[in-house]
Amino acid sequence: MLDGKVAFVTGGSRGIGEAVALRLAEDGADVALTYRDSDGRAADVVDRITSLGRRAWAVRADSADPAAVRDAVDQAAAEFGRLDIVVNNAGIGVLGPVEDLSLEDIDRVLNINVRAPFITSQAAVRHMAEGGRIISIGSCMAERAAFPGGSLYSTSKTALTGLTKSLARELGPRGITANLVHPGPTETDMNPSDGPSADMQKGLTALGRYGQPSDVAATVAHLAGDAGRYITGATIAVDGGFAA
Repeated sequence: MLDGKVAFVTGGSRGIGEAVALRLAEDGADVALTYRDSDGRAADVVDRITSLGRRAWAVRADSADPAAVRDAVDQAAAEFGRLDIVVNNAGIGVLGPVEDLSLEDIDRVLNINVRAPFITSQAAVRHMAEGGRIISIGSCMAERAAFPGGSLYSTSKTALTGLTKSLARELGPRGITANLVHPGPTETDMNPSDGPSADMQKGLTALGRYGQPSDVAATVAHLAGDAGRYITGATIAVDGGFAA
């Protein structure tokens, strides 16, 4: 259980981030979450968390803005008086032929998918004590280039492996763990199971179907809890066998 713990979830207003925020609250944590533009959905997640008897707080922060990311972490720690769990979830995907990707595409994807998790983790460890958890959300496409057009997205998610392993090594003596979760095709607004590429994605998994955000959230909750205390520097696939 996570009673007395405070979690910070980036991109926590929808999709996997929403499921993670709610699951951590169900397990007893108070939750701070960031969002970019979905005020209504963020307010709904806050309401659902408070209905569980936990404290909740949402702040608008574009992960492409390093100052906003850093400030959101510091504000969350000040709001709740501590910070125990960070989930680097916010991310974007730009797919397409490598020769068609613009410099703006490259900068935005790397800024949100790589720089923001680094800055979030950097800011968070200043507030973390022994028992802290850093959990990043990667992608099955970091492990398997199953179709063309994913060079930029895969690059950004593969970078999280290096971040995670290095954080685990550096923060281990302080009792702080760092782990990476790689979801496979997962039912979200950004990647619906009835979308134009859904049949192809389902066919690439061993189970032949999409996962649910709650599947990813369950693994995050395990890593965040006491049962995950001896897991660090690990990459865990929740991908239905996409990388099998």
